[in-house]
Amino acid sequence: MTESTLNNLTAASASTGENMTYNIESAVLDRYQAGAQTVQPSLCCPTDYEGQYLAILPDEIIEKDYGCGDPSRYAEPGDTVLDLGSGAGKVCYIASQKVGAAGRVIGADFNDVMLDLARKYQPEIAAKIGYDNVSFVKAKIQDLALDLDKVQTWLSQNPIADIDGIMAYEAECDRLRREEPAIGDHTIDLVVSNCVLNLVKPQDKRQLFAELFRVLKRGGRVVISDIVCDEDPTPTILNDPELWSGCISGAFREDEFLQMFEAAGFYGIEILSRQAEPWQVIDGIEFRSLTVRAYKGKQGEGLERNQAVVYKGPWKQVLDDDGHVYRRGERMAVCDQTFQILTRSGSPYAEDMIGIEPHTEIAIDQAMPFDYQNMSVRDPRVTKGLEYRETRTADGLVCEADSGCC
Repeated sequence: MTESTLNNLTAASASTGENMTYNIESAVLDRYQAGAQTVQPSLCCPTDYEGQYLAILPDEIIEKDYGCGDPSRYAEPGDTVLDLGSGAGKVCYIASQKVGAAGRVIGADFNDVMLDLARKYQPEIAAKIGYDNVSFVKAKIQDLALDLDKVQTWLSQNPIADIDGIMAYEAECDRLRREEPAIGDHTIDLVVSNCVLNLVKPQDKRQLFAELFRVLKRGGRVVISDIVCDEDPTPTILNDPELWSGCISGAFREDEFLQMFEAAGFYGIEILSRQAEPWQVIDGIEFRSLTVRAYKGKQGEGLERNQAVVYKGPWKQVLDDDGHVYRRGERMAVCDQTFQILTRSGSPYAEDMIGIEPHTEIAIDQAMPFDYQNMSVRDPRVTKGLEYRETRTADGLVCEADSGCC
């Protein structure tokens, strides 16, 4: 959301004399509660799912689960997956088959009607696939630490009647986040979401991305399918509760959507799919589905282990999120952390980079801090070692320096 978008929202709220923050959440909740009871075709953006995983799902879950993409296809065996705004549970139950018995899937939603629908079929689906690795928690996706079922239990036992009661309630919420979080820190391998981030209030969106980052393990990733727009929504669009609950008013502007991941600390941010034709066009603004993947794990100390990377091309040079330039065909000095990020199996960069390990390995506990001020072309003698004098001939003869064999 740009500052202009936030200003438009404020202006729209003032023009109606209504509390737009309250209306946004209530409009979304009401619309999706209705969608759990009666199919709402207008909430769905046409999406192709992997059919073999749908075969075991009840028709009710398929018909009453709404989205604009299929992030579940990126789940891997053994993953712990968190589905934000899990709705009727379709993505959860697809992912449960992909991660297998060794994996785990958690659905997070704050809509009781949708949660009841998702949980309704849990024993039946577990019996079909032979294991039960799915659970659902009641939580807002911008506040994943707070278990709302536990909050409700506390409220039923401690009705709020005065300011002291409000203070006790806030203290209990803080305690729950700290001691009994719905989703703990660094516990998730893959966070997915299917057309839900746009439903969050504008002022909560930065907190939402911080929560995505918090819950992921180091090396974890997010795959988010959502609705984006090519221009900022107009005040008229922002002030329409139907368009808020219909995944339009809260749509991210396309370029800023990726910038939100970068600002939260993610790396390897890439567009996996982008709907060619708009899903809807309103007031000349195009709204379409976009699926983005991003990774966590570039934070931490960089160590010097005499490694280098070579960018293969085809561009003359590329710039990473930290401002480092990699020129085609040149050995660039990198810290160990960057080396692993750029070259390890499964890295979003691995196909574009050649990793060059040092001739003599430097142990992690002996490595010195990397000098980022001197990140430049790496002399081959640094990776091979200044005293490296081996000779290897075409016929297989290998000689060390001063051995007298050549």
